[in-house]
Amino acid sequence: MLREFKEFAMRGNVLDMAVGIILGAAFGRIITSLVNDVIMPPIGLLLGRVDFSSLFINLSGASYASLADAKKAGAATINYGLFLNCTLDFLVVAIVIFLLIRQVNRFKRQSEPVASAPATKDCQYCLTAIPLKATRCPHCTSQLG
Repeated sequence: MLREFKEFAMRGNVLDMAVGIILGAAFGRIITSLVNDVIMPPIGLLLGRVDFSSLFINLSGASYASLADAKKAGAATINYGLFLNCTLDFLVVAIVIFLLIRQVNRFKRQSEPVASAPATKDCQYCLTAIPLKATRCPHCTSQLG
């Protein structure tokens, strides 16, 4: 059983999947940092110095200065600023993956061999391959129509 598991784990597609998951997780952290640290601050500045990660609706009725204070007090909150960050994060990942797959598909299409038109046909009498423009078979000398 151990030998079978080793053969299964060493197959190419299982290793490829493991590498893909690891790279995907690292890529996800990069995109999250891009959204939170690069994209959202200028958008917040343009909208009047808004920090999206601190936007929340307090459901408990008490007043809190920040989301951290509300969480510390155990208040029920709707954290729509964090939701906006996650939504933008998802959109950036989706666009990058779409562009990557689109490029891979474009390379695949270019590398596929183009099927050329046949250069020969079969003689209808002796079934020998002859040039398409031939009017007489060189093998059986039959007149071709």
